[in-house]
Amino acid sequence: MKKIFLYLFMLVSAAVLAADVWDADVVYLICKPAIMITLGLYYLVTQKENNQPVSRSLVLAILFSCVGDTLLMLQGREASFFVYGLAAFLVAHIFYILTYRQHRSDDNANELQGLQKIRYAFPIILSGTGLVVILFNRLGGMKVPVVVYAAVLTTMVITALFRFGRTNATSFGLVFGGAILFMISDSLIAINKFLEPLSMAGIWVMTTYILAQYLIVTGLSRHTMADTPY
Repeated sequence: MKKIFLYLFMLVSAAVLAADVWDADVVYLICKPAIMITLGLYYLVTQKENNQPVSRSLVLAILFSCVGDTLLMLQGREASFFVYGLAAFLVAHIFYILTYRQHRSDDNANELQGLQKIRYAFPIILSGTGLVVILFNRLGGMKVPVVVYAAVLTTMVITALFRFGRTNATSFGLVFGGAILFMISDSLIAINKFLEPLSMAGIWVMTTYILAQYLIVTGLSRHTMADTPY
C-alpha cells in the first residue's frame, strides 16, 4: 500500500514541475497541495506497515507544509498570502524541530561534542545569516518576518545536524540532507523575490523542496522508535 502513495507522490510532484514549465495553472493548483498530502499518507502507511508509532508533531509539520504550499501558490492574487504562507512554514519548521528531538536516542555518547558542534554548525549559521544580511535593505516591511523565519529555519537545520551519533547513519543522512535542501529551496525563493529574478526559479525551488520533504519524512521513518514518548 505504501508504494501506491509513494507513486502518487512522485506523480503529483512531476505534474507540478511540468505545470510550471508549460504554465498549466489548473494542474499546478490541483497538484501542488497534493504533494504533502500524498507524502503524509505514505508516511502514515509506512509507520503502520513497520509497526512503528506515528509522530503527531511530524504529521503537523506535514499539514502546515501543505497549508504553506497552498498559501504561497496564491500569493500572485494577493500579496498577504506570502506572509501567511511564510507563517505556515515557520510553524512547520517548529514541528520539524520537535520531531527531530523525538527521533533520536537518549544515548549521547557518540554525538557531536563541544567544539565539533560549533565547527559544523557555523557554516549553517553563516549561510542563514549571510543571506539575510545581503537581502536586508531590500526586504522593506518584511524585515521582521524574514529574520524570524530565517532564525527558525537555521535552527531546524542545526537540530537535524545534532542528531548525528544519536540515530542510525541512514536516518541521519536523509534528514540532514533534506534539511539542507529545504534551506536551499527557501534561499532560492528569497533571492528570486527580493534580490533578482532567477532563471527557471520555479523548477529549482520546487525540485529542491520536493526532495527535501521526501528525504526528511523518509529519514525520520527510518529511525526506530522504541520508547520515545509521542
